[in-house]
Amino acid sequence: MSEQATPPQLFQQLKTLQHQISTIIRGKPTQIRDCVACLIAGGHLLIEDLPGVGKTTLAHTLSVSMGLRFSRVQFTSDLMPSDLLGVSVYERERSGFAFHPGPVFAQVLLADEINRAGPKTQSALLEAMEENQVSVDGQTHALPQPFFVIATQNPSEQLGTYPLPESQLDRFLMCISLGYPDEKAERELLMGQDSREAIRALGAVMQPGELLAAQAAVREIHAAPALLDYLQALLAATRSGQWFVEGLSPRAGLGVLRASRARALLDERDYVSPDDVQAILPQTIAHRLRPKAGSGRGAREQVRAMIESIPIP
Repeated sequence: MSEQATPPQLFQQLKTLQHQISTIIRGKPTQIRDCVACLIAGGHLLIEDLPGVGKTTLAHTLSVSMGLRFSRVQFTSDLMPSDLLGVSVYERERSGFAFHPGPVFAQVLLADEINRAGPKTQSALLEAMEENQVSVDGQTHALPQPFFVIATQNPSEQLGTYPLPESQLDRFLMCISLGYPDEKAERELLMGQDSREAIRALGAVMQPGELLAAQAAVREIHAAPALLDYLQALLAATRSGQWFVEGLSPRAGLGVLRASRARALLDERDYVSPDDVQAILPQTIAHRLRPKAGSGRGAREQVRAMIESIPIP
C-alpha cells in the first residue's frame, strides 16, 4: 500500500479522477460525482438505464482510473452461481479438491445487465457484497480489497428481465441513471475516438492503497448530533406509512451517512452538512423504497417531496 496522502493531495487526486472520467463520459458531472462518492464510501453501485447510454463504459472507466483489477460478467438467464463464484474441482495428482476462483475474485466486478439472470444467481452475490467473502462447498474464501460490485440494470419493462429482490437492492449503496447525453456531449461523442480505445489509453489516477486511504478519510468526516437528528427524522419519515409502503432498514441509514460523508470529502470539508444529506438521499434510498399506492409519483420524486416536508434542525 502506498503512503497515505495528505488532505490536499487527496483532494487533488479526487478532482483529477473525476476529470479523467469526464473525458470518457461526457456531460454527466453529477453522475460521475455520485459514482466516486459511492466508491470512496465503500459502497456498491447500481446503474439503471436503457442499453447503449454508457453504463458499461462508465464502470470500466472507473476501475481503470482507480487502478483496480477489473472483471466483467455478462448476466444471462442461464448463468449459474458457480460461473460467478468459482468451483471446486477434483485433481487426481493432489488426490483432493482444489478451488478454482470465479470472476468475482476481482477488485471491481462489473455485473452487466444483472437483472437478466435468475434469482438464484443474483442471490449468489449477497454474501460477497455484504461480507467481502464467498462460501463454496463449505469453505470460505476472502475477496480482494478493495472490492466493489458495479452492476448495470435494464429497465424492468424490457423482455427477459427479472426484478432484483429487496435484499439485493438493499446492498447497493447508490442507484444512478445516466440518461441520454445533451446535444453538445453527443456531438463530442460522435466526433471523438472510440470509447474502448480511449479507455485503453487511460492511466490510473489512484492506486488501490490510495483508494483505501480515501475510504479511511471518509470515516473521519464529522457528523454533528444535530445532523444525526436530521438523518433520523428522514429515516423515521420513510417508516411512517405516509410516503412509502415500507421504510428504510438500519443498513440503509448507515449507507446514507457514509455517502453524505463521502460527498463532504469531495467538497473538501471535514464535516457533513444537511445539504450533503439532501443531495445524496434520492440516489441512496429511492431504489430501496416503494411509494404508497395513489401517490402519483415515482420513488425519487416521492423522496424529494419527503425531504421538503422535513425541517432542517
